[in-house]
Amino acid sequence: MTNDETTEKKAPDGDYEDVTQYGLDADDEEALLLAQNECTFMWANKEGWPVGVIMSYIWVDGRFWLTASSQRARIHAVRRDPRVCIAITSTGSSIPRNKAITWKGICTLHDDDATKAWFYPALSKAIRPDDEAAAKQFTQFLDSPRRVILEVEPTQRIGYDGAKMAKATAEWIALNT
Repeated sequence: MTNDETTEKKAPDGDYEDVTQYGLDADDEEALLLAQNECTFMWANKEGWPVGVIMSYIWVDGRFWLTASSQRARIHAVRRDPRVCIAITSTGSSIPRNKAITWKGICTLHDDDATKAWFYPALSKAIRPDDEAAAKQFTQFLDSPRRVILEVEPTQRIGYDGAKMAKATAEWIALNT
């Protein structure tokens, strides 16, 4: 094999480490955000360390909506610094696997009755879509004295579509074997 042949056997688009070329298309992102109801919610603690927990969410009008008790460390952290991050994967959803989206965003806390009135039933239905009685009971459970609602306005995204990478890899293998 000559040096020229070696250089032609590069990974798809010349750089297998650069996955930015496998971005998640807007329609696939919207489908993922609506199909999934679980995310990793991340914030910075007092010392500046990144911390994250798995939380249920709903995607409404271009924003993420979540809830927690106001005594949670994440709520104190958001009050100090509203910059947060949300990561979602297609794993466990009806969307084909290997799709993911991460959003940086600004978090606003709500504890007003109007927000609670639409949010609690919407979240309950997302978590218990096939059991109306359980969703109603969960709505009542959510309505507790210290509970707040987190609204995350997305500001910057990182999307990944593993199906695009798999296709490019298969094509590369077919051309180079």
